[in-house]
Amino acid sequence: MGTWAIFATAFTVGLSGAMMPGPLLTMTIGESGRMGFWAGPLLVLGHGLLELALVIGLLFGLGGLLAKSAVAGFIGLVGGAFLLWMGRELWLGSRTQVLDLDGGSAPAKGGPILAGITISASNPYWLMWWATIGAAYVNMALGHGTKGVALFLGGHLLADLAWYSLIAAAVTAGKNFISPRIYQGILGLCGLFLMALALYFIYSGFAFLSGASSLAFAR
Repeated sequence: MGTWAIFATAFTVGLSGAMMPGPLLTMTIGESGRMGFWAGPLLVLGHGLLELALVIGLLFGLGGLLAKSAVAGFIGLVGGAFLLWMGRELWLGSRTQVLDLDGGSAPAKGGPILAGITISASNPYWLMWWATIGAAYVNMALGHGTKGVALFLGGHLLADLAWYSLIAAAVTAGKNFISPRIYQGILGLCGLFLMALALYFIYSGFAFLSGASSLAFAR
């Protein structure tokens, strides 16, 4: 997979996760109603700082371990399986999922940046994502060095920033900017994309384990 393909797929995978209702979306709706548009980007900033620290930890703490073919293969298989499950659930749930901009949350203590950090760190789904899909993506990006990792993280964070900024703008303006049918259609397409990408992860994982390629993720 090429470097810009890493960026594009990281953006799409990140967008599919951001669009699903969760604690960060709820906090974005609540804080945007109280503070205005900038609550959304500030929450993403806190979320992104935590993810940046996590990626740095993966690189410097586990860089040598991730370079081993057996470890890379195992991560690819586990990440691919989790991504396949995530895509299936997203595709099936897209038929009934509705984006509700009328919800909210209790006021964030310590400001939106700290809230973005604490909400993410306490979310078991977020931890599971990084332990499986995120680790597999970092391993894949490592095949292109620092540039590959930067493009992966940039694409992932850009998806979060784009979606939650859009949500914050819609809440501030008091408008539902997307119809339920279009929203469900986008989620369905994202689900299909995740399942297709999962097959690539699984194939690459088997390639590492079989010794067929030490650069399976980098192609």
